[in-house]
Amino acid sequence: MALRINDTVPNFTADTDHGAIDFHQWLDGKWAILFSHPKDFTPVCTTEFGAVAQLADEWAKRDTKVIGVSVDGVEDHKKWKNDIEKVAGTSAGFPIIADEDLAVSKAFDMLPAEAYLPDGRTPNDSATVRSVFIIGPDAQLKLSMTYPMTVGRNFAEVLRALDGLQTSANNGVAIPANWQVGQDVIIPATVSNEDAVAKFGEFETILPYLRKAQLPK
Repeated sequence: MALRINDTVPNFTADTDHGAIDFHQWLDGKWAILFSHPKDFTPVCTTEFGAVAQLADEWAKRDTKVIGVSVDGVEDHKKWKNDIEKVAGTSAGFPIIADEDLAVSKAFDMLPAEAYLPDGRTPNDSATVRSVFIIGPDAQLKLSMTYPMTVGRNFAEVLRALDGLQTSANNGVAIPANWQVGQDVIIPATVSNEDAVAKFGEFETILPYLRKAQLPK
């Protein structure tokens, strides 16, 4: 069954390079990002995991936990971390789940139920395990995106999307295209003009259904 926005994400127990976890316990009521890849020691994914490592301070500022998932084992993860840190120029402090039985990949709808890993497999055998899931403090899926193997994920966009989700959730607003922190937000259509004035002060009416305002300081 497909995992949809606002579904509670599946719980699971798994080994990681940081030890065994129960996923919902690990979430601990915080925002979290689960990002996956089809195989350790692959070039595009090494640059991506390096990018995640370089953003450690940004995740911390947003009180957000990050965790990787791969269909390789814990020992491979530990060895691969050396390459990731060499590329990133910094430590990779986040855990990586060892999904050798494909349980997590299937639960998050990245692989079909009948999928298996053949002997001598290549990344093509698990190519669809190239997803990012942003999970809210309620353990519900808030955003997902999937990339092909040949195009590296843009973690600046993941960070921007996280900012948008947190801003929307904390302030009861919507987020326009290409929004960055500090820019105008959209007043929901369910908010009357009178209530908008009370909440935001001045606001701009672009269309009857499109009103923008600055968040109060």
